[in-house]
Amino acid sequence: MLYNLLVPLAAHFEPFNLFRYLTFRSGGAVFTALVISFYIGPKVIRRLKSGQAAGQPIRLDGPESHLVTKKGTPTMGGVMILIAVGMSTLLWADLANPYVWIVLLVTLGFGGIGFVDDFLKLTRRNSKGLSSRRKIIAQAIISTAAAVAIQYAAPPGLASEIAVPFFKNVLIDVGIFYIPFALIVMIGASNAVNLTDGLDGLAIVPIMIVAGCFALITYLVGNIKFADYLQLHYIPGAGELAVFCAALVGASLGFLWFNAPPAQVFMGDTGSLAFGGSIGAISVIARHEFVLAIIGGLFVVEAVSVILQVASFKMTGKRIFKMAPIHHHFEKLGWQEPTIVIRFWIIACIFALLGLATLKLR
Repeated sequence: MLYNLLVPLAAHFEPFNLFRYLTFRSGGAVFTALVISFYIGPKVIRRLKSGQAAGQPIRLDGPESHLVTKKGTPTMGGVMILIAVGMSTLLWADLANPYVWIVLLVTLGFGGIGFVDDFLKLTRRNSKGLSSRRKIIAQAIISTAAAVAIQYAAPPGLASEIAVPFFKNVLIDVGIFYIPFALIVMIGASNAVNLTDGLDGLAIVPIMIVAGCFALITYLVGNIKFADYLQLHYIPGAGELAVFCAALVGASLGFLWFNAPPAQVFMGDTGSLAFGGSIGAISVIARHEFVLAIIGGLFVVEAVSVILQVASFKMTGKRIFKMAPIHHHFEKLGWQEPTIVIRFWIIACIFALLGLATLKLR
């Protein structure tokens, strides 16, 4: 909004030229989202506690310690992040950019699905909320709308193409399969982040790391000079998503203040589904879907651990892990929660560095 209001006035007041620069507005988005998170955090937590006397329902088949340490902690804290990211993005982004609205649509849409899921868990007083089938259908509807809009807004030659990392000129034209591919990326990313959100602070820091990486990636692919130098596919307008990613970094940092062990509030599906979906949508817009699988490798590992566990049990009757997702496996082995969380953060950083290396290794 500030870009649209102040840049036209730059001829009369030169300092307004600052708002032309993505770097300045991204920095403003980080700071604004952080301040909003700190300001509304205590209020949101008090409101959630007043409406959730017993807190989030705890899985009875989960680690026994959770029945004690997690009891009474409110969920739906993702609302706090949604408010901070939404307000900051609307304030600092170019609102004439279609990609900004597409990502906001996915974020709020997936966040709405997560909110319903959390609400049903609370009202039914069990860890099962919205059925998997209904959740996937709702995600597919939103993802389809987003994928069609992305395809419509894409530059010529990139409407149905997928870029391959490490190869500078390789584009795979998937034609009519582009929409299903984009759906898989957005829904997969959303649910992978959701599966990772199981310990205090475990998911929010990797979200912040991935968002920071994609702030850089979208800035580069949206800048014709940097894209040409790094031999990336130039996508006009994609750079504006750096503002959204920066806002997500700031909001995540603010949420971590309240989610650090022992957590005062849980993100819930309201946050994990929303920001997993938004990261997936951003990767589709930037044509870095495969790079997302590397940068967000921790989310992939968590999701694969569940897939392997279910497949193994159905085919052989035996489990590979003591419990899935894999962070619960380490809890069952006797690792302390802070140890698991910090080591998984380190792993997330390693995956992020590997993913960023693909920008130059071409």
